[in-house]
Amino acid sequence: MSEPTNNDLGWMLDDVLKVPEARHAILLSADGMLRAHSAGIDRDDAERLAAGLSGLQSISRSTAEFCGPSTSPWRQTLIEFGHGYVFLVAAGEGAYLAVSTGVEVDMEAVTYRMHKLVDRLGKELSTPARPATGSRT
Repeated sequence: MSEPTNNDLGWMLDDVLKVPEARHAILLSADGMLRAHSAGIDRDDAERLAAGLSGLQSISRSTAEFCGPSTSPWRQTLIEFGHGYVFLVAAGEGAYLAVSTGVEVDMEAVTYRMHKLVDRLGKELSTPARPATGSRT
């Protein structure tokens, strides 16, 4: 994935927030760097949360064997708080999408929109292979 600059992909994240009770969305890299954020959260908060969410994903992945054989890949983490939820899903190679919501959210609608967004992000962030620049001799 190429690194977006100046929150170029933030507008795409806003689409997930069309679900009632959805609050914020963050796209982050596996090393905790912010890739993009929705309009309702400022960059400083989004950067801090991206770092924490990266750690959360790492912990989730490392405890996968608790559910059975650890050969299956991590797919999603859901955290419930008294005032809402945080959904964290894989968003391509080394990237994750996080969405925060209120308590009354339609969880199925949020995860559906998140996975649709991941499909769109994959197309936006993928870079075509470089053409050959000449023969090797």
